[in-house]
Amino acid sequence: MQFRRFPRRRFGSTGRAAGAAGRAAAVVMLCLIGTMAPALAQGSESAAVATALLPRDLSPWGMFMQADIIVKAVMIGLAFATLVTCTVCLSKTIELLGARRNVGRALRELAVARSVADAVRTVREGPVARLLEGAVAELDLSTDQMDRDGIKARITSRLQQIEAAASRRIAFGTGVLATIGATGPFVGLFGTVWGIMNSFIGISKSQTTNLAVVAPGIAEALLATALGLVAAIPAVVIYNMFARQIGSYRALLGDGSSEIARLVGRDLDGGAIAVRRPHLAAAE
Repeated sequence: MQFRRFPRRRFGSTGRAAGAAGRAAAVVMLCLIGTMAPALAQGSESAAVATALLPRDLSPWGMFMQADIIVKAVMIGLAFATLVTCTVCLSKTIELLGARRNVGRALRELAVARSVADAVRTVREGPVARLLEGAVAELDLSTDQMDRDGIKARITSRLQQIEAAASRRIAFGTGVLATIGATGPFVGLFGTVWGIMNSFIGISKSQTTNLAVVAPGIAEALLATALGLVAAIPAVVIYNMFARQIGSYRALLGDGSSEIARLVGRDLDGGAIAVRRPHLAAAE
C-alpha cells in the first residue's frame, strides 16, 4: 500500500501564519491590560473608599452624631425651639382656660347685679374685678360739680385702658411662636446649605463622586431641613389657635366693660351713687 505524501510547504506556511497571529493577539492583550490597569486600580480604590467612608448608621441619631459642628448647632437650636413651642402651648392653654372661666363667671354675676356696689361685693378677683376697681376709682375722683356725661366718658376710657392691659398680659409669650414659625424653615435651610457644602468639600478632597463621600453631607442636610419644618409648622398652627382664643377673650372683656359702664350709668342717672364734694378752703 502506498501513501500519498502532501507537500510540507503548505503546512509550513500555515504554521508560520498561525504563529504570527498568536503573537499579534498577545500584543493586543498586553495593550488592553495596560489600558485597563488604571481603571481597575481606580475601581479598587473607589471600592476601598466606599468601604471606609460609607456611613453604617443612617438613623436620625446616627446622622446627628456624624454631622458637622455647625449643623449640630442648628439641629440643637431647632430642637430647643420645638421644646419652647410645647412649653408655651401648655402654659398658655392652662392660662387661657382659667382666664376665660373666670371672666365667664364674672359676667354671669354682673348680669344679676343691680348696682355697682352689688357687683363689687360679688366679683372679688380676676380681670373683671380690676375693671370694677377702675370704675370705682374714677368715681372717687369725681365731684358733684362735674358733668355726669363726662364722668361716664372718663370711666369708659379707664375701662378701655384696663382692658387693653389685660389683653397684653394674656398675649404675653405668644410672640415667640410667631418668631419660631417665621425663622424655623430658614434656620433649617442654613443647615441644609452647610451640609451640602460639606459634601462638595468631600468630593473635592477625595477626587471622586462616590456615594460614600456624598451620603453623609446629604443625610445631615436633609435632617436639618426636617427639623426646621418640625419646629416651624406646629409653632404657626399653635400661634393661630392662640390668636383666635385671645380674640375671643378680648371680646369677653369688652362685654364686661360694657356691663360695668351700664351699671355706672344707671347708678349715676338714678342718684344711687353720690359723688364726693370738693374740699373747700379753710378761709371759707
